[in-house]
Amino acid sequence: MFDLPINRKYILPPLCLILLSTLFMAVNSNPLFEFNRSLIEQHQWWRIVTSQFVHANWTHLGLNVLGIVFIWLLHAEHRSPLRYLVHVLFLATWTGMGIWLFCPDINIYTGLSGLLHGVIVWGAVKDITVGMRTGLLLFVGIWVKLGWEQWHGPSVDVGDLIDSRVAIEAHLIGAIGGLILSLNLLYALLKNHFVTDTK
Repeated sequence: MFDLPINRKYILPPLCLILLSTLFMAVNSNPLFEFNRSLIEQHQWWRIVTSQFVHANWTHLGLNVLGIVFIWLLHAEHRSPLRYLVHVLFLATWTGMGIWLFCPDINIYTGLSGLLHGVIVWGAVKDITVGMRTGLLLFVGIWVKLGWEQWHGPSVDVGDLIDSRVAIEAHLIGAIGGLILSLNLLYALLKNHFVTDTK
């Protein structure tokens, strides 16, 4: 039987993220919070972070909510509320800064998808460290997806749904951020592997 992570400490963090993004969508906060390169150049630096929590339209938000729920089902028990908060804030900042520094062609950006790629990469590494074979499949799968996107370009169909170009660069930047968050886990994994091999 599938055991859902329904403990309050596992439900509240993703629920808060969903509610925050929904509130921003409901009050049409994009003019104030979206990544707008020209306005960031005018020192509206908060947009680098807040842009991750606003969306192009309700379909865009719905797709990201599905991503949040999917990650909750897979990895809720890996994260305490504090760890969830730290990961979200780090990845929001990391993704926004990455777009700002390395994607000069992106003038407007919104959405959680870059951040969520980082969250799922960390979760996959955590799965591997606790001996879950599905973690390796997920880890490989996410990088195959990213490679496919970088090679073939963004999905036109999804772009039509969200009325915006899919920022595949943000997906890659977010995933790299997830790897950075995973460095301590990867170090422990490699250390244990070499210690085991030398015994």
